[in-house]
Amino acid sequence: MAVYHGRSGRVYLAPSGTGTAVPVASLSSWSLDYSTDTVETTSFGDTNKTYVQGLPDVAIDFEGFYNDADSTLYTASRSIDGSKAYIYISTNANSKYLYGPCWVDFSLEAGVDGAVTVSGTLSANGSWGVNL
Repeated sequence: MAVYHGRSGRVYLAPSGTGTAVPVASLSSWSLDYSTDTVETTSFGDTNKTYVQGLPDVAIDFEGFYNDADSTLYTASRSIDGSKAYIYISTNANSKYLYGPCWVDFSLEAGVDGAVTVSGTLSANGSWGVNL
């Protein structure tokens, strides 16, 4: 079993649903929500609540710093067929990653006391796979 340091993580995005994914510049963190919907099915006489499982969600939040040399986020967010994403846990040997089609949303924030930052979300636009 291996443990990974976050510094080797990476987010790759394609400018469109059919394009080639490239690393997004200057991102510093990502988080993945891979939770599954549950629906309560508790009936009369049950001794505790019961549930059935629905579909998994795939939502990736990311943060980093604005880099004017990289227009990947903007181009992908305007694509009419979405984007392709690869979310790397580590880009070292034996890379571990999740991948799939997505919609891209992002925002910029600037303040007088810091660097201009970027944050956003990737939302599933089809089936996702894993290489974990």
